[in-house]
Amino acid sequence: MGAFAAGMSEASVERRLWSLFEPLHAVTYFAPEGGAAFEAAGLRGYWRRYFAGRAAPLGAIGSGPVIATFFGFAPGMVTRALPDVWTRITPQAALDARREGTRAALEPLLDGIPIDEVADLLEAAAHAVDLPGRPLGAANADLPWPTDALDRLWHAATILREHRGDGHVAALLTAGVDGCESLVLRCGRDAVREVMQPARGWTDDEWDAAAGRLRERGWLAADGSATILGEEASVEVEAVTDRLAGRPWRQLGAESTERCATLLEPIANRLLPLLPMHNPIPLRSQGQGAR
Repeated sequence: MGAFAAGMSEASVERRLWSLFEPLHAVTYFAPEGGAAFEAAGLRGYWRRYFAGRAAPLGAIGSGPVIATFFGFAPGMVTRALPDVWTRITPQAALDARREGTRAALEPLLDGIPIDEVADLLEAAAHAVDLPGRPLGAANADLPWPTDALDRLWHAATILREHRGDGHVAALLTAGVDGCESLVLRCGRDAVREVMQPARGWTDDEWDAAAGRLRERGWLAADGSATILGEEASVEVEAVTDRLAGRPWRQLGAESTERCATLLEPIANRLLPLLPMHNPIPLRSQGQGAR
């Protein structure tokens, strides 16, 4: 495989598929065409377009639902963007911009790769997601399905990744971990504080307080690295996340799921170089190495 998730040496079926469809969605955030499409729609600033594009399926909401569903972002960072962003762009215009920017990025990158069959398979998986308790997955699933194969492929990947993300939030809450603590613990395992903290808007005081709470639980060592207990807790959170993401692939069936993975692999390998070496998504190409 050309992709791997940080911290997981042997991937489950669910995590393997995620590592292959996530790059399709991530293009939205990292490809320059995405930013250009939002600027053409009148919205400037990376984080404005991030919050507008990702929250748009929920409608013109305020900061509260985004703090809840995006989970890892500092509330102060969210409130600086919402609801102000809706005075600059409508949710429908944001949906249009993210689609146009994504298409502009994906078309040349996937040139020469057949996508009709994999679009059908990924769409079938996306139609099988369970929606109760999955606000972001459900909001994207409620959008009209496109007819073009490339648009269907991206839309299916987006539903599946937000569905998985909703489950990950549930797993973290069940483990008694809040948004900042989840990032501090990740940085104790396989991520970089200098990237994660500013990308999610936490202050030094908030970050250090979260680290203190994790040390009290015995999950974090004095040097900031995860302890054995912290590693075990993290592995359990990921295992629960995988289990909660399993229904689409059970419904698709083992043979079709394997076929979907096979078809997604060359796509993921084309797209992974767009992701910076250190990024908030725990995914990178093998050629980038691991910490």
